[in-house]
Amino acid sequence: MKPTLIGIVGSNADFSFNRILLKFMKQHFAEKVNIEIQEINEVPLFCENGMKNPPAIVNEMADKIEAANGVIIAAPEYDHAIPAALKSVIEWLSSSRHPFDNKEVMIVGASYGIQGTVRSQMNLRQILDSPGVNAKVIPGNEFMLSNVKDKFDENGNLNDEGTLKFLDTCMDNYLAFFSRTRNELD
Repeated sequence: MKPTLIGIVGSNADFSFNRILLKFMKQHFAEKVNIEIQEINEVPLFCENGMKNPPAIVNEMADKIEAANGVIIAAPEYDHAIPAALKSVIEWLSSSRHPFDNKEVMIVGASYGIQGTVRSQMNLRQILDSPGVNAKVIPGNEFMLSNVKDKFDENGNLNDEGTLKFLDTCMDNYLAFFSRTRNELD
């Protein structure tokens, strides 16, 4: 049986190359994994007063993450960090339910610039490693798609063979990481 992964779009913008990247990954890796794309645009900003009774959408997202075998987060970069909307989602999810606890996470990202999403991925990794979140983030396999405007064709497919090969390697390494950590728990 194929693993089920939740692919979190780390942006609440109407247009996002990170969403396009996750949609491509869902189609490209369909024979290996089932990827369910999770939008964050309807999650309200975190409010400490709502921790005891989080919004229904937060509970639904937590249920999906808990039931999934793993998580992929597409992390855009805004002011050298992840966007506030993604920070807010993680805050909701780490304040009451803790679905990321010991959950294997792969971080990917697409950006217009040459550095890809290196700073946002570092920021997200620190957040996911922190107490209360406690995710298992795959080390050393960051997929950072730079100059993204030139990397997708009109159908949303990656058009650069080297980039595609690297994405395949990252996914294979993530699945091996996932299997290895699951076997350690058994």
